[in-house]
Amino acid sequence: MLKARKVSGRGETVGANYAFGPLEDDVIIKHRLLTRTTTTRGEPPLKKLQKKFTSFVVEIEKDEDNYNDCLRLSKAFLQELSTFEIPLLKSKAVIDSNRREKENFNELMDEINSQISQAQSDIEDLKKQLEASKIERQHKEECEAIRKLIAMQPPRSETQKIIQDLEKEIAALEAENTAGSRLLELRKKQFALLLHVVDELQNNIEEDQKNLMEEMRMATEEQKNGMEDASGGSEAMTVD
Repeated sequence: MLKARKVSGRGETVGANYAFGPLEDDVIIKHRLLTRTTTTRGEPPLKKLQKKFTSFVVEIEKDEDNYNDCLRLSKAFLQELSTFEIPLLKSKAVIDSNRREKENFNELMDEINSQISQAQSDIEDLKKQLEASKIERQHKEECEAIRKLIAMQPPRSETQKIIQDLEKEIAALEAENTAGSRLLELRKKQFALLLHVVDELQNNIEEDQKNLMEEMRMATEEQKNGMEDASGGSEAMTVD
């Protein structure tokens, strides 16, 4: 693999170039761990087992009388197989333990999630209870304020007495109002009668004035006629 290198002079960094990507590296590492084809010290176990098996097969295929060599090589192969199997068993035990741990972890996660859900439900219930408590407290405060206002008011007997006095005063005012209304109605009738009488008197005066004027006019005419008659008699006598 090529790591990132810094270019001198401009201070720029060139991106790292890898032969394999991260996912491919994980696959390769997993494959090497499973097949045990690599090791940090000495020859890989799988290669050693392969060599033992190859030597044993090659020895068996020989036509020579090599029973002892075959037996020796078979024992060496079985021993190497046992040696190779021990880490596998350890790995299997680790895998089983990890699976159990994973199951326990999943159960613990389910339990924690259940507790979280229960806690959220409890929180919602507590919120509702808190809102109900606030409303109840508000109602109590309103009731207390009303109680204080009521306590500031005079006793019921005194209030009742005041109401009775007011009712009496109202009744007296209503009676006075009724009497005033009746008196006003009477005065209206009297005033209407007075107007009628005045109107009749005025009509009578106007009629009397007309009659007087007519009488004066007639008297004036009679006087004028008399004077004319007297003047005519005088002239007749003069002619005679």
